[in-house]
This record gives sequence, structure tokens and C-alpha cells, in this order.
Amino acid sequence: MARPSNGFLSALSADDYELIRPHLRTMDLPHGAVLVETGETLRRAYFPHRGVISLVVELAKGEHVQVAMIGRDSLLGTLAIMGDACALNTAIVLVPGVASVVDLDRLRMAADQSSALRTQLTRHGLAVYAQVQQTAGCNAAHPVESRLSRCLLHTHDLSGESRLLLTQETMAQMIGARRNSVSLVANSLQQANFIHYSRGHIQITNLDGLRQTACECYAAVKAQYDRLLGPH
Repeated sequence: MARPSNGFLSALSADDYELIRPHLRTMDLPHGAVLVETGETLRRAYFPHRGVISLVVELAKGEHVQVAMIGRDSLLGTLAIMGDACALNTAIVLVPGVASVVDLDRLRMAADQSSALRTQLTRHGLAVYAQVQQTAGCNAAHPVESRLSRCLLHTHDLSGESRLLLTQETMAQMIGARRNSVSLVANSLQQANFIHYSRGHIQITNLDGLRQTACECYAAVKAQYDRLLGPH
């Protein structure tokens, strides 16, 4: 049986993969689907093959701010397995796709049987934590144009897609900015021929241009992921 294309699953040894393979099932990730809300108990781990999951903090006045994204290289549920299954944020499907899912109890049992699997889960949890930290610093210190370029690049990397369905409201949520600021910056990126943007549809047309416009946070997060999730 061929391995799923998810990076976490494909990196497991044959023995570790076999611990969870019989319990995996495939599930669609429709755009906008809420996988878990803040304060709820996460009951399943999600391993995206396509698509991107957005981790969102909801503030008292109704604002929503994205703190991290999870795509085909990782999984949703590392922190729940290692500690408390109560969700610290809301997980929403940002880019539609497909995932393998497994009950958290099953994955926890498999981790209890394999120190290598536990190590992999810890490394993926640390990678998400590194992304959350970098995002917090970025949203506080860097210009809107740099932040939006960073998020578009990261979304492209995680999804493998150059065509993205992202409204101004969604992009504002992704970078912790106001919608009018996002509109101005999206127009600026379009005038530079880095993207083509129309009615919530974005086509990335110049990755190198976006990389030059993005702040150092894009490369910093990528370096942490390479260090934590690369071959050891």
C-alpha cells in the first residue's frame, strides 16, 4: 500500500506507520470548515495531503487573528497528543483539500509504543510553536506588505497551489490587519505583477518578487521547519 503524501506520515518508519495505518481514514477538507473551536476537545488528528488549516485566535470584540498554518508537511493535533486535548485556538480550513484522520486516542496509543513516533510528534509540535512565535513578532513589528507577502508564500508552500481563494477579510485575519490596509497592499502587489487579484481569487505570478517583498519571518520559519522536520 502506497504511503500518503503527507510529510509526517511519509517520514515514519515502516513499523511506526503500521501502528496507525489500520486506523487512518480519508476525509475531505471543505473550504471554511471548522475542525475544532477554542475550548472544545480535539478528538482527531488531521494529516493534510492537500489543503491548508488555519489556526485562529478569537478576541472578545469579534476579531479573528491567524497564528499559524498547517499543511501537507505536518499535522493538526500534536499538542493535544502530548498534553491537553482542549483546543487553544480554532482550526479552520483555509485552502480546501483532503486529509487522513485518526482518532487521537489511537495515535496516543501508538506513541506510547514508539519513542521514535513520540519524538516526531514533539518535533512537529515545536515547529508549530516556532511559527506561532514568529507570527506574533511579525504582526507586531513588520509592515502590512511584508506580512501579506509572507503569508501568501507560506500558503503557496503548504498547499502547492498558485491559485488561492482568499477574500480581503481572510487576508486581514491572516496578518492581523484592517481590510482597507489589505486592499491597498494587494493592489500594490498586483501593480508590481507579483499577484493577480480579483474578487477573492489570487493567482501568484511572481514567487521571487514576493520573496523579495516578504520580511525575514518567512525564511526564519522555513529554517526552523527544515531543522526540526528534516532528516536526522
